[in-house]
Amino acid sequence: MRVEVSTTIKRPVEEVFAVVSDSTNRPRWQSNVTEMTKTSDGPIGTGTTWHAISKLFGRQVEGDAEYTKFELNRSFSMRSPTPFPTAMTYTFKSVAEGTRVDQIVDAEPSGLYRLAGPLLAAGAKRDMQGYLDNLKNLMEASEL
Repeated sequence: MRVEVSTTIKRPVEEVFAVVSDSTNRPRWQSNVTEMTKTSDGPIGTGTTWHAISKLFGRQVEGDAEYTKFELNRSFSMRSPTPFPTAMTYTFKSVAEGTRVDQIVDAEPSGLYRLAGPLLAAGAKRDMQGYLDNLKNLMEASEL
């Protein structure tokens, strides 16, 4: 299952990248994330690990993620095995209007999640676009 969303934020790429790549900010703009904690030492980059507490279909889900790629102010990718194998990539591009943010999620649902695949994809796309729209609104209002 692949889901792709994007938005353009009227802020410099360095600012947008800094907010999005620091996953401790996620609960502020992504309503399904209750808590995100950095679990590795050192600066954020390839190999950085995170522990998340999120909501999925009304249930609390805990899981870990790792940054598998990190190019400052350009892109980062992460993988998470919970609740099913998921890979997420964010790319950032400076454009005349500010910063274009593209998000791609590739997931391999199993069990009951697999049966709900088409509904899961449609819901994920709607939710992910909503999270990016919220990020855009908060950053343009200088609240993030």
